[in-house]
Amino acid sequence: MRNRDAFSGYHPLVNFLYFALVLVFGMCFMHPACLVISLGSATAYNLYLKGRKGLRFSLRFLLPMMILAAILNPAFNHEGVTILAYTPNDNPITLESLVYGLASAFMLIGIIQWFSCYNEVMTSDKFVYLFGRIIPALSLVLSMTLRFVPRFTAQMKTIRTAQQCIGRDVSDGSVLQRMRHGITIFSILVTWSLENAIETADSMKSRGYGLPGRSAFSIYRFDSRDAYALLWIGFCCWYILFGWISGALAFRYYPSIKGAGFGPFPLSFFLVYLALCLTPLILNGREDVKWKRLRSGT
Repeated sequence: MRNRDAFSGYHPLVNFLYFALVLVFGMCFMHPACLVISLGSATAYNLYLKGRKGLRFSLRFLLPMMILAAILNPAFNHEGVTILAYTPNDNPITLESLVYGLASAFMLIGIIQWFSCYNEVMTSDKFVYLFGRIIPALSLVLSMTLRFVPRFTAQMKTIRTAQQCIGRDVSDGSVLQRMRHGITIFSILVTWSLENAIETADSMKSRGYGLPGRSAFSIYRFDSRDAYALLWIGFCCWYILFGWISGALAFRYYPSIKGAGFGPFPLSFFLVYLALCLTPLILNGREDVKWKRLRSGT
């Protein structure tokens, strides 16, 4: 079967370095243009990977979270020289705190979106492949932690479905009965998670995981395609870092809003950053075109 996400088919080292870069840049660069690029690219890639499921998650959880984060900052942070209004407690509401709250919300949601894409692309076997020999115990723990929430959620749905069939779901009975049903479901879920952890530990121990000299099977091979991808990621990394060091990406919110002026030189860094963030979508688009040509026979 054809892999829908072409970027997932690259070497795990390429996937890991890419997400490490976009996550670090997304947390460090507070320039509005960088925030918009990061959030827009992460949202587009997340929608490509998850489709309607990703869209529902963005609208139901991330959008209210972004609005809440944007509102809370001016309510508690009163720094800035441009006063817009006063609260009933005579605390000023400033334009700088409002803009910074919005920028922080963009940064927060962008990072969550990137982590969502990371969980889809950087699977546990890829993580263990990269770090299993260097830090075997820690890599196994991190791998289990990253996959814990999706498995926990899926098992919760299974348990709820089974309990609902016998009339013991949290939506059945009185308020007290619903509470008891909820506690029962949670108890079953915790018991399952503990048993699963013990079985996983025994299984890995019986296979000699972490022992010196232990061989490991791997389906990943580093080829020329991965080398070109690493060269591209490395070029973008150094070029963007040069822009950051030169001050082209600088932007401040306090005490007044001020940033580096736009021009051909700063614009080039934003374009490279945009190209870096859109790299998976560009690769997927190219592969989709090739796939349609092969199916049409042209």
